[in-house]
Amino acid sequence: MTNDIVALIDYYEKEKGIDRDKVLAALQFAFLSAYRKMVPGSDNIEELRAAIDTKKGDATIFATLQVVADGEQMDQWNEVVVSTARKIKADVEVGGQIELNVTPKNFGRIAVQTAKQTMMQRLRQAEKEMIYDEFKDRAGDIVSGTVRRFEKSDVWIDLGKFEGKMSSRERVSTEEYNIGDRIRAYVVAVENEQRGPEIILSRSHPNFVRRLFEAEVSEISDRTVELRGIAREAGYRTKVAVSSADENVDPVGACVGLRGARVKNIVRELNNEKVDIIRWSDDPEEFVHEALKPATLRSVSLDEENKVVNVTVDEEELSKAIGRRGQNARLTSRLMGWDVQVRKDESQQEQFEARISDASHSIADQLGIDDDTADKLFRAGGATLELVTQMPAEYIAQALEISDEDAQEILKKAEAAQASA
Repeated sequence: MTNDIVALIDYYEKEKGIDRDKVLAALQFAFLSAYRKMVPGSDNIEELRAAIDTKKGDATIFATLQVVADGEQMDQWNEVVVSTARKIKADVEVGGQIELNVTPKNFGRIAVQTAKQTMMQRLRQAEKEMIYDEFKDRAGDIVSGTVRRFEKSDVWIDLGKFEGKMSSRERVSTEEYNIGDRIRAYVVAVENEQRGPEIILSRSHPNFVRRLFEAEVSEISDRTVELRGIAREAGYRTKVAVSSADENVDPVGACVGLRGARVKNIVRELNNEKVDIIRWSDDPEEFVHEALKPATLRSVSLDEENKVVNVTVDEEELSKAIGRRGQNARLTSRLMGWDVQVRKDESQQEQFEARISDASHSIADQLGIDDDTADKLFRAGGATLELVTQMPAEYIAQALEISDEDAQEILKKAEAAQASA
């Protein structure tokens, strides 16, 4: 055995954390494989053993042979005659077994390169098994690591003894990563594939936010406050619904923390992603009012059979209710499990149009003009006879798309009607 093999044993034991016995077992297997390649016919030997002296650096190959009577040897690879066997072990008997040293000359020097390659394969497999054993129960945890490298759009994270992969779909689109960056990520799964275990990491998973709240808010970890639902569009906005069975505990306040300290820590970890904390309600109508804040809702109607919530808002509240790129309404739908439909309240517009119609009809009667012309006049600013009389004739002609003579006539009628009023 050469110094590089010794160094390899120390490396895998100390740096990779693989048990020394496993490292030696891999080395023994490697030397046996090398022996079988070096010695023609040795594949016929049924019992072979490699012994390694880690202090002296020696590797010895032993074969276990069956002792047979002189002249009765049938299998030269697995049998030895008793007269030969007794030269090695005096008290051996026919029918017994004896272990013989079958190590070729210069075996260590010649075999080491072959053995090293085989050993590396076995140790890599042992390392993969150790990764799986250590991480198989950590799915659902948050781990910390350092960005090590990129493969296409995948990010490989150094977790110490192991590596984790964050694929493009598990990344946050608004985040940029650089080699050496220290980041935290959620362990989605530990998959034991043919090519070995793979630790799948994510920063976009909704449960990443869940674990951050559990770590930051003691009332969640002790179950005083319950996380009832999370809806997330990673990098942009997350909605978290919380409740508490204890009437004395404000679940939203507990999550926000004193002066917002708790939620600020979470938002900082999420690179300033917007986080809405909502009080959960089993009543869909009450819950949708909470979830669509800061918008003020005018009306809510429920289609319980199809799980549809129809919401109406004033025109100035529409953009708040829908949210940027529809996020507010979309995340509310995911959080509730209902289809949330947000529409502008048309009733106010209808009432406004009705008032315009009534007022323009009154103007039409007073000036002796048709309703369409009166409607145009009203919308042009002639809401009252007094206002009409203040309009220049050319402005009336342009607004109503009539001749100057007709505009003058309307102006005269308005002045006469006002004078007689």
